[in-house]
Amino acid sequence: MVSSAATTVKQYLAELPAERRKVVSTVRDMVNAYMPEGYRETMAFGMIGWGIPLSRYSETYNKQPLGYVALAARKNNYSLYLMGVYADGEQEKALRAAAAAIGKKLDMGKSCLRFKSIDDLPMAAIGELIASMSVEDYIAVYEASRKH
Repeated sequence: MVSSAATTVKQYLAELPAERRKVVSTVRDMVNAYMPEGYRETMAFGMIGWGIPLSRYSETYNKQPLGYVALAARKNNYSLYLMGVYADGEQEKALRAAAAAIGKKLDMGKSCLRFKSIDDLPMAAIGELIASMSVEDYIAVYEASRKH
């Protein structure tokens, strides 16, 4: 699945084959368990997304909720987008160190962590990084990045 037309997370998960649904659901459960208060889970850009609702912060460059984390089943892998890691070099270092500690090398772009199985992920470390950035902290990071 490259992008989904689903309008709800429930629909998105129902579109996936059982094995892929299990992987996405497991990662989704972890994200939800660690997600700080104030972020909202929705469908965003054809994938599951967690962001700051426009009712809380509307000054985004694209007039969409400010995205923090997203999760997608792709054709040949899965993608977990971690905007906090993208915005904070120290978080990226911590994530890479956690992966190395379990013998993994991350397949990662600027914010996109690609993986083929849950075993490829340092789940606890990802959860802790997600939990570490409150809505207020993320808004501050976002606003600072827009000044450049």
